[in-house]
Amino acid sequence: MIHLSLPAALSALLAGIGVYGVLARRNAVLVLIGVELILNAANLLLVTAGSRPGAPLSAGPVLTLFVITIAAAEITVALAIILVMFRRTGHIDLTAVPDLTDDEPDDAGDGYGADAGDTGDTGDASDTDDAEDPRAEDRDGHPHDATREPAAAGEGVA
Repeated sequence: MIHLSLPAALSALLAGIGVYGVLARRNAVLVLIGVELILNAANLLLVTAGSRPGAPLSAGPVLTLFVITIAAAEITVALAIILVMFRRTGHIDLTAVPDLTDDEPDDAGDGYGADAGDTGDTGDASDTDDAEDPRAEDRDGHPHDATREPAAAGEGVA
């Protein structure tokens, strides 16, 4: 039978390395690895505590499965946030975390905020010059041709 101090010492070592990874690293993926090390240290301690003779209902392995489930959900959400941060900024450095909220509606429907060709229109009354905007449409929803003069009354009607 294994002595209980060895898994406890290994768990403390894993937790210490994980805390160092969380506090000392700037890369978001390395911080996540540190968090996972801390959770695995807790799992090791739970399994060790539950494996002693006479432990009621194997509580250690049951709690370990619960911690693994929580860790999987945590890593999924964190990696999704890191992916959005990388797509917006091109890096995953945590010292320069950008504002990931989206104040403007997404015109392109791609989920990444303002379009690359956004003209910076604020939508106030000073932005009503449709002849300069190539995206403008007339009342019927047809694209507005800024280079063509408006048709005279009755012109083009047979």
